[in-house]
Amino acid sequence: MISERQYFSFNLRSLRVEETIAILFLGLSIFISLIFNVTLLIDEVTSSFNAAAGIIRASLSLIVTLLFFWLIQFKIENKPVQIIRDFAPFLFTIVIYLNLHDTIRALNPHDIHQGLLIAEEWIFGLQPTVWIERFYHPRLTDWFAFSYLNYYWMTLTLAIWLYRRKYFREFRTLILAGMLSNYLGFIGYLVFPAASPYMVMPELFTVDIWEGGSFISELARAVVGLSPERVRDAFPSLHNGITLLTMIMAWRYNRLLFWLFLPMALSLPVATVYLRYHFVVDIIAGFGVSLLAIWLAPKLELSWQALQKNQSLEPEINSFLR
Repeated sequence: MISERQYFSFNLRSLRVEETIAILFLGLSIFISLIFNVTLLIDEVTSSFNAAAGIIRASLSLIVTLLFFWLIQFKIENKPVQIIRDFAPFLFTIVIYLNLHDTIRALNPHDIHQGLLIAEEWIFGLQPTVWIERFYHPRLTDWFAFSYLNYYWMTLTLAIWLYRRKYFREFRTLILAGMLSNYLGFIGYLVFPAASPYMVMPELFTVDIWEGGSFISELARAVVGLSPERVRDAFPSLHNGITLLTMIMAWRYNRLLFWLFLPMALSLPVATVYLRYHFVVDIIAGFGVSLLAIWLAPKLELSWQALQKNQSLEPEINSFLR
């Protein structure tokens, strides 16, 4: 019969630091999303379809999460499962993000985007997202849309390259720092809920930047359109923050990818303003979040290993510190 302490020690040994943090974020976001949507359904505050869809989404997220942690507890020697585990932080981020909007509505329904508008006016003497529309051109929209979409694969491309080359320490550096950036950003969304400029002040825009664009522009617009209107994920800009993190890691580990990514990475801050997805202050905050994550990641890993050592446990994986 396994004791409670032995069971705790077994689980502590089998989890990585990013998985432990994921449990906290996943548990909180799924629980709040379930309660929030059940309450809406009972009180008939919103359509029963939307509330039911939210319950199903949160329930599926819970099932996927439980399945993952069951697999790493009992089938860790299975190679396919090990690969899934190594890349799972990408899945964690998606699952948490999908349930995050309900969490924000439940815990902090007080938007701050009007404050961001005031801050932009005070800093720049104008609204940059409005000012930049004078440079509108369909091909410029296409390029910025292309740069915006590439955010979704740049980090994953670098991660896959490191993994295939068996640079596992460097791979985990990227994964942990990226995960921390996302989670710190999610906390920012919760504390400072804000919508994108195109949702906040549509009456100020006089140019249809999407007019004449190619399928690339339409694709970017469609991807963003998948998010519900209640989304509050502008501050900080994780698009810009994660891209900066990826560029720093690419410079360290693969200069070829760095130079390939560079034109899109340099274009992205301008793109997010031109496409009206972010205020400039969002971008600055996003950069700060990722720089903090890069600084924090190795310290967090060392602290986790020290905890495992104090519990007389063998760390699950050696330090990824250089």
